[in-house]
Amino acid sequence: MYTHVMVGSNDIARSKAFYDALFGALGGQPGMQMGERLLYRHNGAAFMVTRPIDGEAATFANGGTIGLGAADPAQLDAAHAAAVANGGTAIEAPVGERQTPMGPAYLGYLRDPDGNKLCLGCRLPAPAPAA
Repeated sequence: MYTHVMVGSNDIARSKAFYDALFGALGGQPGMQMGERLLYRHNGAAFMVTRPIDGEAATFANGGTIGLGAADPAQLDAAHAAAVANGGTAIEAPVGERQTPMGPAYLGYLRDPDGNKLCLGCRLPAPAPAA
């Protein structure tokens, strides 16, 4: 559906520390720095961080959220903790199980150091039907 996701940053070094910790906890490798851009590749997906090419300050999208998958709740907890320890801000409800229109999920929301909203998530097994 898409080729990559890119977010803006006003401080590439700060973003590298944040995303290296976050993606490392999800099983990814540190980002490759390419001038004023960072590139992360994992499981066929590409995520990039850049200084805006128009020279203006980077801002976050109002209503925009980037979803990142975790293998299980333990990996999600570790990634959320790594992100917060490296300049992220936990937002919305605490990390945990939620009922979604697509079934039960384990979710955690945060903002990166530039304010971009991220959702860490993994699907949970559907509850067994009542006997």
